[in-house]
Amino acid sequence: MLVKTFGSALQGIDSTLITVEVSVGKGTGFSLVGLPDNAVKESNQRVFSAIWNSGFRYPHKKIVISMTPADIKKEGSSYDLPIAIGILAADKQIDDEQLSDFIIMGELSLDGGINPIKGALPIALNAKKAGFKGIILPMINAPEAAIVEGLTVYGFNTLNEVAEMLDGKTTPQPVTVDLEELFNSGATDYPFDFEDVKGQENIKRALEIAAAGGHNVIMIGPPGSGKTMLAKRLPSILPPMTLEESLETTKIHSVSGVLSNDTALITTRPFRSPHHTISDAGLIGGGTFPQPGEISLAQNGVLFLDELPEFKRSVLEVMRQPMEDRVVTIARAKMSVEYPAAFMLVAAMNPCPCGYYNHPERACVCSPGVVKKYLNRISGPLMDRIDLHVEVIPVLVKELTELPKGEASKVIRKRVIKARNIQQHRFKSSNLHSNAQMSRKDLDKYCPLDKQGITLLKTAMEKLNLSARAYDRILKVSRTIADLEESDNIKPGHLAEAIQYRSLDRDSWGN
Repeated sequence: MLVKTFGSALQGIDSTLITVEVSVGKGTGFSLVGLPDNAVKESNQRVFSAIWNSGFRYPHKKIVISMTPADIKKEGSSYDLPIAIGILAADKQIDDEQLSDFIIMGELSLDGGINPIKGALPIALNAKKAGFKGIILPMINAPEAAIVEGLTVYGFNTLNEVAEMLDGKTTPQPVTVDLEELFNSGATDYPFDFEDVKGQENIKRALEIAAAGGHNVIMIGPPGSGKTMLAKRLPSILPPMTLEESLETTKIHSVSGVLSNDTALITTRPFRSPHHTISDAGLIGGGTFPQPGEISLAQNGVLFLDELPEFKRSVLEVMRQPMEDRVVTIARAKMSVEYPAAFMLVAAMNPCPCGYYNHPERACVCSPGVVKKYLNRISGPLMDRIDLHVEVIPVLVKELTELPKGEASKVIRKRVIKARNIQQHRFKSSNLHSNAQMSRKDLDKYCPLDKQGITLLKTAMEKLNLSARAYDRILKVSRTIADLEESDNIKPGHLAEAIQYRSLDRDSWGN
């Protein structure tokens, strides 16, 4: 007898419908075709044990399984459940009447239990798009899939439970989620808050500007000055995620397998902090079977690269194109996948190998020229994509007990949201989302300067020996500063503040 069950194959952050055709007939042997990888080929042993240990009879007949479309690579162990259900239905041990209504996915353990899978959300979205009545998944993954409205989601813990439902012996309750309540419940629930930061007002101001304009920022300062502490708090002042952003971010984390079992929807902006030993593929994505990298996992959030000069140069250079295009394409001989990469880059570094160049109390022991050489580990084109350069000076220990609590993140976030709303209105007829994305043509349109501003900027460029690439960055940042003050025009004061955030562009730095 021939039956068909339906599954789904992940491609990028989306999924494609897979038909699992199972034929059980005369003869002996087991054949699995349709471009399966090793994990799928090994399903035979897991399915055999799961069927026997669930109280069913494994058919000692000729079993042929075809997974179509045959030109799409089938990866992972999540096809165990549709294969097992197909074998039981083709051997007439369970009813096959409802199989066409559901996409079925799940990994089987040897005792018949159903283990969690990757990509439940994109699989559910694909099921709804393809017109299926519902989806059958491991119980752990069911809440994640249930956020897709208009789709019946069943979660099960064992193969027996699935068989009993398909036979009509039980009528389980679908898993439901209140999407609006889930989305709103943790939209601003961040573990870190700027009120914990004492002092460092100039750095907090710079990060507020970065958040308001979507600017990339680099903090440079000695060990213990608070660079990491400040970076961890940046997501807490970014505007709350929209539902569309939340779903997109959840999809990426789901297909990567890093979504927590108790999290159905990511409602706060992600903060990713990879170690400097990370590989090219680990950062931008890839591998034999492509997976999203850290820049995609930071989608709609913050990518923090601590000790930036310690990263391999090749790793840093592969970020340049995704930072501009906000998307990364992974090409292979037989496939190409695309992952979103709309993130804010926050980098931190020591000013020199010993870490104490420009320290107010400790002397730098690096030899002449070493400071400049250390900074040159970061290429010009990459530095060109970082709008704000911020020098972090450590707060003296004796001052920590005297300084009051800092301004709370929720207060700063209100100002950031106002500035972002101004930008949304400004760019409503274009594809831009923030000031940081403006091109040279956009700068001419949205950042006109009066005579006083032009004179100030020209003087600063000459006296501070700023590089040519600093010009556009200063205009972008000054536009954001003006937006924070709800000013239609860029004033000299906005320019003056923006100029001070280009310290690494000065020829005098490190000399």
